[in-house]
Amino acid sequence: MSSPFVQQLFKEIKIKRAVKKPVYLQLSDAIMWMIKEGRLHRGQEIPGSREMAQLLTINRVTVTRALDDLQAQGWLNRLVGKGTFVSAHIPEVRPDNSRPAKPPEKVAGFSIPAMGYINHQLNIPNTTLHLDDGFPDPHLAPLKELYRSYRAQLTRGGIYDKFGRYNYPEGAVYYTQALSAYLNHTRGLNTRSGNLLSIRGTIMGINLVCNGLISPGDVIVSGIPGKIRAEDIFVHYRAKHIGIPVDRHGIVVEALAEICRKTRVRMVYVTPYHHYPTTVTLSVERRTQLLQLAEKYKFIIFEDENDFDFHYQRRPLFPLAAADKHGMVIHCGSFSKSLSPAFRIGYLVAAENVIDHLSQVRLLLDRQGDQILEYAMAELLREGTIQRYLRKAMTVYQARRDFFCEKLAQQLGDKIRFDIPEGGLTVWARFDKAINLEKMAQKALRRDLYLSNGNLHKYPGFHENATRLGFGSSTIDQLEKSIAVLKKII
Repeated sequence: MSSPFVQQLFKEIKIKRAVKKPVYLQLSDAIMWMIKEGRLHRGQEIPGSREMAQLLTINRVTVTRALDDLQAQGWLNRLVGKGTFVSAHIPEVRPDNSRPAKPPEKVAGFSIPAMGYINHQLNIPNTTLHLDDGFPDPHLAPLKELYRSYRAQLTRGGIYDKFGRYNYPEGAVYYTQALSAYLNHTRGLNTRSGNLLSIRGTIMGINLVCNGLISPGDVIVSGIPGKIRAEDIFVHYRAKHIGIPVDRHGIVVEALAEICRKTRVRMVYVTPYHHYPTTVTLSVERRTQLLQLAEKYKFIIFEDENDFDFHYQRRPLFPLAAADKHGMVIHCGSFSKSLSPAFRIGYLVAAENVIDHLSQVRLLLDRQGDQILEYAMAELLREGTIQRYLRKAMTVYQARRDFFCEKLAQQLGDKIRFDIPEGGLTVWARFDKAINLEKMAQKALRRDLYLSNGNLHKYPGFHENATRLGFGSSTIDQLEKSIAVLKKII
């Protein structure tokens, strides 16, 4: 029979019969916890199955199963005719009766490096009204077609090829071939399957390029104001980030040329359709100048095709990648910007040796993308579903843009300045200096309206008192109500 002290330990075990967890696992975990906490030490004898069953008033078979489980894991050693003992191979643990200052499930015992650049709060709105960052309306997206296509991939042949093995890190060939044809037709590119790498979104694309092509100390240039998430990634990879001005024609390329004359630039990040956050389009003249500078100084152009699919005034200019004759451009796009942020599927376009290199780097980070989603998206591209959706959505979004801009001018024209965007799903709104955007956003939230307070677009020396007001994800009625809320607040 075990000692009175050990008997008392086992009497304190609480078996909860109302929970779904089997009783033998509850007992096994309780004994394991006592060993880990030093309540039971190595070599110590514990009650046998009969005695333990009596102490806990449970079935002996249940106890035996728990002890067998612990012995199989190496916690216990059961000797025939001698008893059951805590394994002698368990490291000695001294009982610690002190209470930790902070519970380990909340605060780790090891240090975490300070990274001030990642401390941005994520605002996940749960309001009826929203003037967001320029998201598409998921009600317009071809959800039923995507569902049917995705389901079909689960029932058709080739099960082993789709489910039984890993695939190429650059993406399923069926998808990259369909995507290549789509991009060549819609963006004037000259690609083959080997020029494409499937990614989950633009942020992953930036990370992948920085991981594989940027070294600590490399200079990366982008427009100010710009996309803060991209800038955070540059800092994370220990690059030196230099900002250049943005005017109504896009980034000021002459400022970039001045930097190139003084220091070696490794990469220029640009959003020519349309510049984030100001929505301006990079002019033809500056596109030509940028490509010439890249060829002369041998820097990478990372082209983020933000909002390419929606142009209202005219046919869009082709991407920088379409005019690139020297392999200087890495083009990045995402279906999240056109369909829904929930769809994590995008692409990098570059020279084949760049794609080969980044594919190998991708293996270190993320083995491959969602292959079934890639097959489903390939079907939608081949059938023309995405193309038809974009044509339909364009009409809806243009009507929403026109209504929103007209009402903004009518209702808030003395408090706000903006240019009607040629494309995209948002307005770059510059408010009167007397309006506190942070307080305005807080008051709007209390009235069931979400909009950004503009803090992400503030830089030293840049104080536009501006924010992005997205109109794409709201109906005409919702846009009217949102403007009414803003008018009351202001």
